[in-house]
Amino acid sequence: MPMLFRKTIVSAIALAIAAPAAFAAEPVVKGPESVQDWFNNGQKFIADSKKSFPNNRKAKNVILFVGDGMGVSTITASRILEGQLNAKPGEENRLSFENFPHIALSKTYSWDQQTSDSAPTMTAMITGYKAREGQLSVNHLTPRGECSAAVIAANSLPTMLEQAAAAGKATGVVSSARITHATPAATYSHTAVRDWEADSNIPASCGTTGVVKDIARQLIEVSPAVRNSLKVALGGGRTYFMPKTSFDPEYTTTKGRRNDGRDLTAEWVSTRGAKAAYAWNKAQFDAANPATTDYLLGLFEPSHVQYEADRANDPAGEPSLTEMTEKSINMLKKNQSGFFLHVEGGRIDHAHHAGNANRALLDTIELAKAVKKAVEMTDPNETLILVTADHSHVFTIAGYPHRGNDILGLTKEVPAVDGNPTAPSKAGDGMPYTTLGYQNGPGAVSGARADLTSVDTTALGYMQQAVVPMGSETHAGEDVAIYATGPKSHLVHGSMEQNWIYHVMKEAFGF
Repeated sequence: MPMLFRKTIVSAIALAIAAPAAFAAEPVVKGPESVQDWFNNGQKFIADSKKSFPNNRKAKNVILFVGDGMGVSTITASRILEGQLNAKPGEENRLSFENFPHIALSKTYSWDQQTSDSAPTMTAMITGYKAREGQLSVNHLTPRGECSAAVIAANSLPTMLEQAAAAGKATGVVSSARITHATPAATYSHTAVRDWEADSNIPASCGTTGVVKDIARQLIEVSPAVRNSLKVALGGGRTYFMPKTSFDPEYTTTKGRRNDGRDLTAEWVSTRGAKAAYAWNKAQFDAANPATTDYLLGLFEPSHVQYEADRANDPAGEPSLTEMTEKSINMLKKNQSGFFLHVEGGRIDHAHHAGNANRALLDTIELAKAVKKAVEMTDPNETLILVTADHSHVFTIAGYPHRGNDILGLTKEVPAVDGNPTAPSKAGDGMPYTTLGYQNGPGAVSGARADLTSVDTTALGYMQQAVVPMGSETHAGEDVAIYATGPKSHLVHGSMEQNWIYHVMKEAFGF
């Protein structure tokens, strides 16, 4: 140890012993805890942990929540924002699922991607197999762009939803994205191209004979077992189910996307009997009574549903992710054999792609509320609940902001003396910077960065600055978290391959 450094330490210790009051001018941490609270909270954690025992019961129900793009940094920032929205510093807060007793890390690479898209990642979780980029619930032997229905059938991988249906359980799919989008679609469809959501998306070069069905059609024309079990499908994507000759009921200048002239929303009702219903607005959704409705298709936007922050501005209204989750459980739990439900917070991903952290975090908070509702509505001894993400985003929390610093604001460090910071921290270019940012995306600037001192970085539509200019911010390749509670949830531990999530569900159900 250098002599000067050693003398400094000795002097500091001597000062502390001789005159404790000399440290009174040190910065005060901006937290609500007392000194003893830190120790007491640690002891409570140990005591609570001792009460946690592996639940080896067979699961009657399984609920798989997927926050699309909900990486660890997104969870951290959302936790802080939720706390700050409740007038707390925020860092000490926990999202609902962060109280689950079991956690692991999920390796999200796919068969051919180091950093994956949502198609192979959800395929891994729902089938147990790593798959190729852009493909849904087919194995990696499937040729890219394969049109043949026979080839797709030969390479299809049975999904957890399909296996639950075969076992006599009720099933459901909920998303704040299009219900035909990659993550929800992987539960019920099999295709070589995730973008073939309507027949108009399938290229003419595929021909007209023996061609794989588009994803929307696959939802309506599922196998008899799945048709009987799939009680609820809620999300966006109306136009993918409507003929091109029909106008959307909410946006009267928008038309359907189907070339085949079929109205698949009407077919949902006609092929499922008198107790089947279709809803495209909040009033119709609310009117669907789970006690008297056996099948409910809800499509609340022509494309993706509104961000949670914008939902109240929809003239026709649309349910929140929490409301869709609640109604789904009420419908599915009528089945005495149990159920499988998939719920996706799909728009977390979209907000990140747009470089818009505020909306991404608010949608993450809404997903946490939906998880809380599911926990309240189910028996922890018979329902396995998993919360995870398909992949992460290049989203960062940076600088040295003080405790309680506005997570959406400019970084302000702990002041040199007690009190509040008077000015934002400065980067090497002399300009302030936000705590949240992106490694790439549409928020990148060419040339000198703008001075953000007079910019409201907490505004709903604010686009965080990025380093590498790209029209759409990209996914990231690091591990994501898995949170688990209920029967066999202790099987979620350590570093896991993403496809092992399926095997945990399979084991819990006893398939």
